[in-house]
Amino acid sequence: MDNKQLIKLALKAMENAYVPYSGFKVGAALLTSEGKAYTGCNIENISFGATICAERTAMFKAISEGETSFVKLAVVSSADKITFPCGICRQVINEFMPNGEIILYGNGKTEIYSVSELLPHSFDNEF
Repeated sequence: MDNKQLIKLALKAMENAYVPYSGFKVGAALLTSEGKAYTGCNIENISFGATICAERTAMFKAISEGETSFVKLAVVSSADKITFPCGICRQVINEFMPNGEIILYGNGKTEIYSVSELLPHSFDNEF
């Protein structure tokens, strides 16, 4: 699956975002090493701490179905600019896709980053 197709899936997933408090919609599409795609959107909660980001929604859906090998993650938002994953999402992404690429799309532009570029000094099990 190419990046444009993955972005289209993320845009479609964004339509399902539940954002009654912020109005800020995010969609994500995750590609497994076997070529299967999983999507997610952000889901807010009035306590905000219980809110989950689109990136983790997609990843946790895939993991709950037995997938653990990922190669690409596309992220889109309702903002008129590129939206980067939050710090918590970056750490989760690093856990399951340390050598993957993050495709960010916004305002008609696409930017691609490695996970290590977005989280250069990640927490790991090397204490």
